[in-house]
Amino acid sequence: MMEKLTQDPPKFAVVGKVNAGKSSVLATLLEVDDDQLLRISATPGETTECQEFPVSFDKQEWIRFIDTPGFSRPIEAMKAIQELAPEGKKVELETLKKFVVKYQGSGEFEDECRLLGPMLEGSGLLYVIDPSKPLREAFIAEMEILRWTGQPRLALLNRKGESDEFLQDWKTKLGSYFNLVRTFNAHTAKYEERVRLIRSLLEIDEAHSQAIETVLEYLELEWDQRREESAEAIISFLEKALTHRATVPITERDMSVESRKERKLKQLSEEYSAKIVKMEEKAHSKIMKLYRHHLVSVEQNSSNYDSLDLFAEETWEKWGLNRAQLAMAGGATGAAGGLLVDIGTGGFTHGWGTLLGAVSGAAAAFFKGGELPDFGMSIGGGLKMETGDGTSLSVGPPKNDNFAWILLDSCLNFYSQILNRAHAKRDQVTIQHDGNSITRTLKSSERKPLAKWFDSCAKGKPDRGMEPEVFAALNQIMAGLGKEQ
Repeated sequence: MMEKLTQDPPKFAVVGKVNAGKSSVLATLLEVDDDQLLRISATPGETTECQEFPVSFDKQEWIRFIDTPGFSRPIEAMKAIQELAPEGKKVELETLKKFVVKYQGSGEFEDECRLLGPMLEGSGLLYVIDPSKPLREAFIAEMEILRWTGQPRLALLNRKGESDEFLQDWKTKLGSYFNLVRTFNAHTAKYEERVRLIRSLLEIDEAHSQAIETVLEYLELEWDQRREESAEAIISFLEKALTHRATVPITERDMSVESRKERKLKQLSEEYSAKIVKMEEKAHSKIMKLYRHHLVSVEQNSSNYDSLDLFAEETWEKWGLNRAQLAMAGGATGAAGGLLVDIGTGGFTHGWGTLLGAVSGAAAAFFKGGELPDFGMSIGGGLKMETGDGTSLSVGPPKNDNFAWILLDSCLNFYSQILNRAHAKRDQVTIQHDGNSITRTLKSSERKPLAKWFDSCAKGKPDRGMEPEVFAALNQIMAGLGKEQ
């Protein structure tokens, strides 16, 4: 637990012209993607009142940000303030207080009065600028008014990926009005950029260094904890998926009538696929919650895991490991690979030769050069049935060693996209696998412990003793995904 704060937490007002991106900056900085909490809109004047956002850890507030209305009439406001200054003297904080007292509630300069309120009470400020706009007199007036507050001031160039034509003009001018100038893109900023922005506050407000440094420490601890909990969720999903088998009861009549056999196989495939999807949904939901994303869904379809789609060459060519990597992983674990079919017919074998032959054919295709899966299928005896001497058909998981790597690829791809999504984005997006394999980029040393653990899962007995090593390897891989490229 960190030390208790020995003074009031610092406050920083976020100010600027309408639609400069104030709310977007706050949304990404504080990880808020909920319009009910922080409204982001292209409608001018969307923020009409100051809205406070305290940042708390361990039930203690350490810093507070304040979203303010934008300047609406800065040139006229500047002149009105100058008129209130004592003759022959410069405008100071007391002059601004007179301005607010005179015009607050008058219907004139309402936005300027509201945004000045926090600074008159001692808050620092972040001045948000859209540098794609030309530097005009209105902006000069805004900067002059903010300089008069005498508070710690950070200018933030919120680059939106548009023209940099006026960027240098802005940097030159801002440097004479603000303690520090930084660039930031609220719609693409990642964790490291958010941390750098908060660290910049130390350079303009040394008086509150304890609070700001503590926030940075908590952010790092929380970020590591999120990644670790995400790794645990992925490991739990993989273990369950790699040991899952779907089972349906069959009768002698099922086995003797072709149409009944086909229905049973279809039912079995659908049940197996639906269960895998539910498992993955649970892992994805936990990751989205950990990273505070409410506007994200994931493209999940049971066909991703059924026998038909898994026989699609494209899936096995793009995801998971390539054949050379699989060979190395198999060599490291001593895994036999290929098709493993276990048959206990209980006397009923009629009609299943064609099915098993088709599965064996898929295995042969894999060994001849294709990277196709092969489901392990078994017909189990009456001990699996609660009553009677019935027989059951069970399927899954695919015995191809690449199945585990494909599932891991899917999880890592989803995690990476969640990690890199800024909270200022308010489009309700559906995340789909982008087709790029992350597992193929891993070092052999990173794959080795995973391969051994996957092998134990494939045998139906996950090696509990390996879990710390597997967790450490996955955590390291996921930490690499979060680094800036």
